[in-house]
Amino acid sequence: MNKIMLKSIALLAGSLVSINAAAADPEYTLKLHHMLPPMSMAHTQFLTPWAEKVEADSNGRIKIDVYPAMQLGGKPPQLFDQVRKGIVDLSWTIAGYTPGRFPKMTSFELPFIPGTAKATSMALQEYGETEMQDELKDVHVIALHTHASGSFHSRDKAIKTLEDIKGMKVRAPNKVMSEGFNEIGTNTIFMPVTDMASAISKGVFDVAVLPFEIVYPMKIYELVKYHTEFKGTGLYTNTFVFSMNKKVYNDMPADLQKIIDQNSGVPFAGHIGDLFDNYEVSSRKYAVDNGNTFDYIEGDEHQRWEDAMAPVSEKWVEDMTDDGYEGQRLLDKTKALIKKYEDF
Repeated sequence: MNKIMLKSIALLAGSLVSINAAAADPEYTLKLHHMLPPMSMAHTQFLTPWAEKVEADSNGRIKIDVYPAMQLGGKPPQLFDQVRKGIVDLSWTIAGYTPGRFPKMTSFELPFIPGTAKATSMALQEYGETEMQDELKDVHVIALHTHASGSFHSRDKAIKTLEDIKGMKVRAPNKVMSEGFNEIGTNTIFMPVTDMASAISKGVFDVAVLPFEIVYPMKIYELVKYHTEFKGTGLYTNTFVFSMNKKVYNDMPADLQKIIDQNSGVPFAGHIGDLFDNYEVSSRKYAVDNGNTFDYIEGDEHQRWEDAMAPVSEKWVEDMTDDGYEGQRLLDKTKALIKKYEDF
């Protein structure tokens, strides 16, 4: 009897091991590709935790491997096409790296548009859901969002007034801000964020235009002496697209699609924005501790900068209207949505 019982227990234990092993095998193993280094906030606090939460919510039926720093090949501007074509399953990238691809989204990139990253991200996500179905039809969107408003980080010269920046070599973060800097007389250079540290150390440009959340991991605060921040409406922001291959999403059963959807959308965009807002504060401290100098554009001087760059938004409305879009309505909606979510 004891032998029979022991044999039965052994068989049961073996069956349980087999069941657990089978349950541990994911039904979908996905590749998530992005451009920033593994020590970046986006990797450690946003993308990796998102992947882990989806895995947990699916009880291991979905597994997501995250590849930072373009480990799967290509360049940052190719990330959207990588997910669209199915080279990777998920990607996170800056929309402005492919000028002309997301024309309606560029309303959020115009000078002196952004509020907090949280409010602006929630606004962008709602805007994308209601206005950008055509531009995003080839992928399944997880979230659209922005970073915290960017600042000036200057190698050798403090920037306190509009006149101080004239003639300086300035890194433009996107196309519309390149136009904005041209309006105020700078020598503008467009460059992906991944090349920033090397370029500023070599003097390719004088002023890095970035949020502090990039200044810290790339140690740009060690390569510059001066920082200029805008008090009130932010100088600019970049828009980001976190997306999934449409076929991969559509091929999933409804219950797994629901898990993806529960980790997507306006609330998730707000969460991402909140992370960027908080990290901006903590990252700025490294520049303070390094003994760097800080200046602020506010009040009447802030208005001078807004007025000087206003032609960029005016031209944007004209160009969008000429291309068959309702330019003024889209710009008005952008501002209204940001204001709406500032109260959240």
